[in-house]
Amino acid sequence: MMGIGFPELMIILVIIMIIFGAGKLPEIGSAFGRSIKNFKTSMREAEEAEAEGQVAEGEAPVAENEQELSDEEKEKLAREKAQAEGEAKDSAMRETAEAFTSSLPRKGSYDFAKDQADQAAKKEKA
Repeated sequence: MMGIGFPELMIILVIIMIIFGAGKLPEIGSAFGRSIKNFKTSMREAEEAEAEGQVAEGEAPVAENEQELSDEEKEKLAREKAQAEGEAKDSAMRETAEAFTSSLPRKGSYDFAKDQADQAAKKEKA
């Protein structure tokens, strides 16, 4: 049976160093570690939420007896819940982005005199 030993790991490390360069290795390692940590945290939170039987607002309640649900049904409910949460976050981010872009001046519509007057008015109020 083939296993990955020290020589194989060294060859893989050398190939990675050639591809990414020695300067990027710490960044890649830290990003990989953060992603694993975030994954473990989200899995732990999902397991805790499932164990507690929490129901998010606006969703259909879970069956009274969870033992009646098959594994596929449980996975389907978990996917629907995750999708609903993702869509809610996406819409919130979209609204934030739209509010920010609407606050930006239009191309060619910047009026320096008006901007100076607005800043002076803000200073006077403060």
